[in-house]
Amino acid sequence: MKLALVPTPLGNLEDITLRAIRYLKECDLILCEDTRHSSKLLQHFGIQKPLLSYHQNNEHHTLHKVVEKIKSNNLTCLITDAGTPAISDPGFLLIRECIKEEITIECLPGPTAFVPALVCSGLPAEKFVFEGFLPHKKGRETRIKKIALEDKTTILYESPHRIIKTIDQLLTFCGPERECAVVREISKLHEEIFRGNLASAKEWFENHEPKGEFVVLVSPQKD
Repeated sequence: MKLALVPTPLGNLEDITLRAIRYLKECDLILCEDTRHSSKLLQHFGIQKPLLSYHQNNEHHTLHKVVEKIKSNNLTCLITDAGTPAISDPGFLLIRECIKEEITIECLPGPTAFVPALVCSGLPAEKFVFEGFLPHKKGRETRIKKIALEDKTTILYESPHRIIKTIDQLLTFCGPERECAVVREISKLHEEIFRGNLASAKEWFENHEPKGEFVVLVSPQKD
């Protein structure tokens, strides 16, 4: 019995690996966030397999039932709507429980939004801190103050609904001259990147309506 963590394309379907396609074709069951979304992906590659919904809203109370299903199969694949499972997506609780139950875990390499964003940002990439999504309320300001003092490039994920608020808060605590990059819709048709400082990032968003998903990168604090 094995659980395979299979990354899926962020946007461009050509980003899926041959190995990922093979695992999805050979598995007994696919765990996914949204069965309707994943069905479209699988249909594109001619894959017909049973799908079971496993997402952040049900993972706590379905965890043990899902583990039992994994035990009854030779190979179960876990996918998310886009990217690598457990990276700002469901997966961690299931992986931890499978390890406890001595179920083999295998993670395939593949798409993860923050890696191409970091590489193309022009900011130092030898060391970095990945923050994922900031808290909406409690602890948010504390985390941003920590980013302001960070000596490594910091990477955030943000939605179109909060991106302007995040840029404003980063500007307040990091200062207007702090270098940054904002990457929108990685690997999709309207992929776009802004490079500059936080002051110019704020100005950029005043002239560009936030659409899609964002990766925000903030440069290290200068000595």
